Amino acid sequence: MSLPPVFSTLSLPVIGSPLFIISNPKLVIEQCKAGVVGSMPALNARPASQLDEWLAEITETLAAWEREAPGRKAAPFAINQIVHKTNDRLEQDMLLCAKYKVPVVITSLGARTDINDAVHGWGGVVLHDVINNGFARKAIEKGADGLIAVAAGAGGHAGTRSPFALVQEIRLWFDGPLALSGSIATGGAVLAAQAMGADLAYIGSAFIATDEARASDAYKQMIVDSTSDDIVYSSLFTGVLGNYLRGSIVNAGLDPENLPSSDPSQMSFGSGEGNRKAWKDIWGSGQGIGVVDRVMPAAELVARLAREYEQARGRICAA
Repeated sequence: MSLPPVFSTLSLPVIGSPLFIISNPKLVIEQCKAGVVGSMPALNARPASQLDEWLAEITETLAAWEREAPGRKAAPFAINQIVHKTNDRLEQDMLLCAKYKVPVVITSLGARTDINDAVHGWGGVVLHDVINNGFARKAIEKGADGLIAVAAGAGGHAGTRSPFALVQEIRLWFDGPLALSGSIATGGAVLAAQAMGADLAYIGSAFIATDEARASDAYKQMIVDSTSDDIVYSSLFTGVLGNYLRGSIVNAGLDPENLPSSDPSQMSFGSGEGNRKAWKDIWGSGQGIGVVDRVMPAAELVARLAREYEQARGRICAA
């Protein structure tokens, strides 16, 4: 499967997934300089005018970094747009993405032809995240260029499908760009995703425990100290099922074993600050954090992934 030219500068087939609240320009820039796609949700910029400043910072910093060493190329960056009826900033944020010709747009919670057409209008690529094959088909029908298969074990709004099942079903009919998400935190897992049929690995939780991430020290340390046993799957906090750190739920005075459920009607991505509170108090994470043993710079994490990736390739080729 061939990837669009925008991905030609990757040194490792990885997208750093957009982390709600946590991703910021510093993290995105360091990911791109290290050779993986750096991304962030548009809604992380608050107030909305801050998105203009952040996009300017990312584009100008990466351009300056490339000029310092002719021939050196950064990986592209991506902006995540929540295509949901409650996101009252979508139109405004898309205009800013057009202004800066954002190379990659990741769409979530809704596939719309007009959004995809707008991105294509400035030469961008659209990847849509999905949790099942049905949503995948709808996204491509609406004009998305590629898919992000969010399998069981992913952080945030994760699905329940085995990554094997999800990738296999999608590859029966779709040969375009495909990223896989779900507990990927080592270079070996990146290679495994490719072996299964994905083009790219989509990694989020491991980047929470980096110096540049906009997470509290306590959050980062909980990522380091936790394993897959400490992940709780619940719909209570946003109305959509997602994975969260058990320790943060306990700290909020709740019983992880007896959480009530919620429904999608409770989901809101409006511009009010109250919509961020649950995500600040209850910390999201995927199941792959058992291998995260310390907080480190994002560049160091990418370097480790790259070493492990090559080591895994060596093992397979030698077998």
